[in-house]
Amino acid sequence: MQLRQKIHCPNCGSAAERHYIDDSHITRTQCPSCDYLMISCTRSGRVIEAYAPGIAAARR
Repeated sequence: MQLRQKIHCPNCGSAAERHYIDDSHITRTQCPSCDYLMISCTRSGRVIEAYAPGIAAARR
């Protein structure tokens, strides 16, 4: 089963979508305005893939 939710993009604030995919325990958040993408596991909370233009990578 897949559930789709309209949200505000965490990167730019525009209209975006979050897809909850129960079969594979994945959440996918995407924004067509700024090309933001985050795919994460709903069980562990781990980020599987992420792309956020305009956000610099954290330095350690």
